[in-house]
Amino acid sequence: MNSAFSSLSAEELELRATLEHQVTSSFHTSGMALAKLNELRLYRNTHSNFEEFCLDVFGYSSDYAYLKMAAARIYQNLSDNLPTNGRHFPLPTRQRQLRPIVKAKLDKDAQLEVWLDAIALAEGKIPSYAIVAEAVRLYLAKDSDRENPFVEREVCRIVVKGNSKLKGKGDCWCIVSQVLANSCMVDTWAEDNIEVPIENLESMGFNKREYKNLEDIGVRMTKLHQTGSLDEAALWVLNGLSKLDRSYLTPLEEKLLQVLEAFYVQN
Repeated sequence: MNSAFSSLSAEELELRATLEHQVTSSFHTSGMALAKLNELRLYRNTHSNFEEFCLDVFGYSSDYAYLKMAAARIYQNLSDNLPTNGRHFPLPTRQRQLRPIVKAKLDKDAQLEVWLDAIALAEGKIPSYAIVAEAVRLYLAKDSDRENPFVEREVCRIVVKGNSKLKGKGDCWCIVSQVLANSCMVDTWAEDNIEVPIENLESMGFNKREYKNLEDIGVRMTKLHQTGSLDEAALWVLNGLSKLDRSYLTPLEEKLLQVLEAFYVQN
């Protein structure tokens, strides 16, 4: 066994097997099982970190795994705390229905308020993703004194949402360099100091190690961009990397980046 790993007790091995099986269940059970695996570090006998474990065992990117856990916690909050004054309020049936609430980083009370508003918009039925997103938008719009939910050095994704100033930057990852009242200054691999309204940003939920990994990739991409001589094929590769949903490169992506570095930077 790799010395970097640590053994699990018989009870932990049994619990790990049970939780891994639950990850294939409903989104609530799945997310809570992932959270327990992460909390107890039940991957430590085979993997050095939770992100690699999720990718190897379930095929989940770290971004998707953390989204599943966050959605499960919101479901649990709704299940535990929705009003029970003689009415039956439907609960989410799909993880996607909760994605707008996850991305808005709403506290527990706000989660309840938004879900009830979404049910009202859906005329008492289970609200769709689009209806929940609209309920979130309306909630944030009326909460003019809300705090900016983002922090400096947070990795986010740019979401255009009809903002013409962000055309061409949709789905690109960026790093927050400055937090303002209702917007953030962000840096991308190709451009610094872009002001983006908070409604056009989604946190990617990366931890410090993942942030550093992606920052290093961004530095390499920026050096290539600064050569000023990239052809269409090189830009195609870099534009693809700008939409990563994870903090690491696959072996093929790493090879492609190395080829570009050898051709443009080292020559």
